[in-house]
Amino acid sequence: MTFRSSPIPPGVLTVGAVTFTVFAWASAFVSIRSAGAAYSPGALALGRLLAASLVLVVLLLVRRQGPPPRGAWRGILVSGVVWFCGYTIALNWGERLVDAGTASLLVNTGPILMALLAARLLGEALPPRLLAGMAVSFAGAVVVGLSMSAGGGGSTSLLGVVLCLLAAVAYATGVVAQKPALSFGTPLQVTAFACLTGTVACLPFTGQLLRELPEAPVSATLNMVYLGVVPTALAFTTWTYALARMPAGRLGATTYAVPAIVVLLSWALLGEVPAWLTLLGGALCLAGVAVSRRTPRAARGAAEDGRLGAGQT
Repeated sequence: MTFRSSPIPPGVLTVGAVTFTVFAWASAFVSIRSAGAAYSPGALALGRLLAASLVLVVLLLVRRQGPPPRGAWRGILVSGVVWFCGYTIALNWGERLVDAGTASLLVNTGPILMALLAARLLGEALPPRLLAGMAVSFAGAVVVGLSMSAGGGGSTSLLGVVLCLLAAVAYATGVVAQKPALSFGTPLQVTAFACLTGTVACLPFTGQLLRELPEAPVSATLNMVYLGVVPTALAFTTWTYALARMPAGRLGATTYAVPAIVVLLSWALLGEVPAWLTLLGGALCLAGVAVSRRTPRAARGAAEDGRLGAGQT
């Protein structure tokens, strides 16, 4: 999955990796919503990561790649526990309470959170556009929360909004931790061992998975396996491939397309369409991200390649 010997130009491979990742992660929101009817959040996370780990270990063996260098392990462990385990459980739980489209709109506040973490952990500045974007995204999250409360879900739906925002925080933390690890290990190594770390962290849910597996419909189990193979094992590898070759800020901006794809897929496959007020709030969330990531034209070329900025299920 490192594409080293391919005759295809690297730029084309990077675009292809980004495109595959975006569509795979969009499909994950729909599959989680479907499988979550039969599996509890922790059990679904464990089943997904087990399937992903199996595929990634096979890829490691085929590519003859062993453990990553020592310098990569800190980022791998943090991204494994926080992103692969924490994000997955929070999103699984959140999607039991809100529809797939709303979940994707909220999770895609991740890039602005990445910018905040980069400022805190890497000493980057907080420019006025970032603060303005934070205000717009916060207003959008409030609108989404109000729309869910007004929709009859009460505090339960608001809990779903909070869980999806926690998933966004976990996603942002995982990307910020993962970026430095790619300076030491290959994308496949970083993805595989982060996934294995997340799987170990989810092992306390083994009993739940074993109890629910025999009673779950085949469609739910197939969705769980799909989540492990495509959006996790393959899409996380293509994500890290692209992350190693382009600024995280530019890469994070590509995930703005995910909510639109999710809304279309959930409408076609699940018959779900978020309420207009929810869509408005989600649009404000993404508008805030866009404002925060906007770089003045004069400084764009020099700054874009030299910073971590921001970066995504």
